[in-house]
Amino acid sequence: MNINATLFGQVIVVFALLMAALGYYLGKRKTQSPNLTAVVAFFAALVPPLAIILLIVLVLKNDVQTSKT
Repeated sequence: MNINATLFGQVIVVFALLMAALGYYLGKRKTQSPNLTAVVAFFAALVPPLAIILLIVLVLKNDVQTSKT
């Protein structure tokens, strides 16, 4: 079975966008810089095992305390 390069590229782009969205969502709760977390997650999606490790680290990280005054 041949895998078309265009299809492979489209799958990677969709995975990268999904990772960026998940990175931003988890970054809002778990870090103080959700935008940076989303960018790192987007580029980590280019190497899928690295992206999965990033998600595991974010899920296991404790939530950031929000200071409401």
